[in-house]
Amino acid sequence: MIKDKTAIVGIGQTAFGKKLPESELELACTAVLNALDDAGIDRAELDGLASYTQESNSEVELARNLGLGDITYFSQVGYGGGAGPGVIGNLAMAVATGQCRVGVAWRSRKRASGAVRRPWSKSSSSLQEEIAVNYTRPFGVIRPVDEIALLARRYMHEYGATREHLANVALAQRKYANNNPNAQMFAKTLSREDYMNARWISQPLCLFDNCLETDGALAAVIVSAEHARDCRQRPVLIHAWAQGFHSQHQTMQNFFCDDPLRGPSWVAARQLYRQSDIQARDIDVAQIYDAFTPLIPLSLEGYGFCARGEGAAFTENGNLELGGKLPVNTSGGGLSEAYVHGFNLLTEGVRQLRGTARNQVPGAASCLVTAGEGVPTGALILRR
Repeated sequence: MIKDKTAIVGIGQTAFGKKLPESELELACTAVLNALDDAGIDRAELDGLASYTQESNSEVELARNLGLGDITYFSQVGYGGGAGPGVIGNLAMAVATGQCRVGVAWRSRKRASGAVRRPWSKSSSSLQEEIAVNYTRPFGVIRPVDEIALLARRYMHEYGATREHLANVALAQRKYANNNPNAQMFAKTLSREDYMNARWISQPLCLFDNCLETDGALAAVIVSAEHARDCRQRPVLIHAWAQGFHSQHQTMQNFFCDDPLRGPSWVAARQLYRQSDIQARDIDVAQIYDAFTPLIPLSLEGYGFCARGEGAAFTENGNLELGGKLPVNTSGGGLSEAYVHGFNLLTEGVRQLRGTARNQVPGAASCLVTAGEGVPTGALILRR
């Protein structure tokens, strides 16, 4: 068990935007250097690297371009939005067991530049090896938003959730972003009327139910808890980490399971809390993966903040905002800050526990960070 044996001591990022001039490699190098500077650690000390399988830059490319020394540990985690906490967790295990002394995890993307085509934009990807896809693609369920829209419709049918509940999510996160100068939506307010009148993307999901298109990169530095005492910033301890997916799982498509609305978060949560002294009732702030608004109520249920079917109602009465029951995605999240496969949720969690967030939760001492619901997923509990 790695409980409290390692800490995040540095975070770094680039600007977020569309059509940034730098390459994904340049963005990655900038984010890593910023994270090392934040930690007060020289690049010569860095000997461990962790990233997503969907990262376009290899460990070798990053190391050569940064002029790093010998690397003694490297790893990757799959499933895009499901990878973030897993990347951090793998690196924490490596540091805790002595495979490396100073590790950096990163994610770099140019999603908004048009440089990389979506897999579903190619006709040849309409049918894939994963068998569930072959039963849905021919009927127009082509994009991730189409798959989540079906789950959202099922959730609305079973539990009486409405578009008003989804609007609560989008509006709360936009409010956070409007106080975060680094957010893509910093200067763009959103009203409930704007939300309700927005164009459909895949019913019942409209434009504002979908994450942003973002160019940018982020990185985090992990060292042992002992080493962390000598670093520049207040250390944020990695208290617990878990991954999971359930039996019968079909990535992004739980339609073929006995219980379509009981996603991978339920498995990850069970394992997470089993290892943790901090339970759902103790969490001060949460950064919950939000490629689409329905993932928030589904994850609130999966991670135990409310009972089954109560996630939509949990979004009412400002519960996701500062002063609410559980402030969620306090930088604006993927919906209104940036979408970099959830890595910005991690960096915001670190800022909250340092006490330096733009939308600071007073006295925040614990934070849940999750990966994507609907794919093999993971989660972290961070603490001061």
